[in-house]
Amino acid sequence: MLALAFENPAIPPAPAVAPPASRTILALDLGTRTGWAVLPRSGRIASGVTEFRPGRFEGAGMAFLRFEKFLADLNRDAGPFDAVVFEEVRAHAGTLAAQVYGGFLAHLTAWCERKAAPYLGVPVATIKRHATGKGNAPKEDVIRAVRAQGFLPKDDNEADALALLAWAIANEIGGAQ
Repeated sequence: MLALAFENPAIPPAPAVAPPASRTILALDLGTRTGWAVLPRSGRIASGVTEFRPGRFEGAGMAFLRFEKFLADLNRDAGPFDAVVFEEVRAHAGTLAAQVYGGFLAHLTAWCERKAAPYLGVPVATIKRHATGKGNAPKEDVIRAVRAQGFLPKDDNEADALALLAWAIANEIGGAQ
């Protein structure tokens, strides 16, 4: 079972959205190291980073099987999702990064189709502009902006997912509150 931050007493609770949300939103920064943030109906935002790298003696497909289990666990624990938003990357520095992103995107969109969960890709510049005021802000500025909202992201992947979730909430993605 996936341990969400709001269920773990050892982790200080993240700031809550008040009043409780009337929608459930999942935000993802896709990759082998995926940042995620979820707004469940309780209004208590949970977030984290999950790594899907295959083990030494596993095939590359294991990363995608783990990703699909991760989605199923989140859907069971916090869903069903009224919307799934993901960071839409239009250019990657390398071929491998592009292939990995494409694989996760294919599995995510197929999973959303099976679950009838609406999904939306949001350009990186849109997320950064919403979080920092600049569409080309460096990762450190996004992390600072997310921390200023009371969150403690482990890395830039989690910060991106939290910034994306904030954008989705502000733009009433998944229905009005």
